[in-house]
Amino acid sequence: MANERTARYELRLERLLDAPRASVWRCWTEPNLLEQWFAPQSWRTEVKTLEPRTGGASHIVMRGPDGEESDGDGVFLEAVPEQRLVFTNAFTSGWIPSSKPTVVPFMTTIIEMSDKDSKTRYVVRALHWTEEARKQHEEMGFHEGWGQTAGKLEALARTL
Repeated sequence: MANERTARYELRLERLLDAPRASVWRCWTEPNLLEQWFAPQSWRTEVKTLEPRTGGASHIVMRGPDGEESDGDGVFLEAVPEQRLVFTNAFTSGWIPSSKPTVVPFMTTIIEMSDKDSKTRYVVRALHWTEEARKQHEEMGFHEGWGQTAGKLEALARTL
């Protein structure tokens, strides 16, 4: 079973967002919207490149209140409108292997969206290369950070 095979490498967050799936998708795929919610509290986001299609580039920089910076360069592996986004920081645009990441370890992120009544079932899966990398990301605050951003995503999507 896939869950048993990936459990050692996976961090997962599930939420039922009180917003339409089309709006949640827009918040993930439109740079001006993504910049409004995709960072923990007191951080800000700059979208340098966002091409939500297979092979499309993604370059997002998050800046913290004390000068911290997380520069995320990656590539989309899959983009199924209003259903699924898959991206990784292991490659950059043109399928060029990334250098070793400085903040978040190598991973593949899977975002899944589906309808649940008039809400959106929202699932985030972060798959890491090693169990140690998963633990490192968890200790960095994966659940707290992605939980905060899910709340910000929901609030923004409700306004669209």
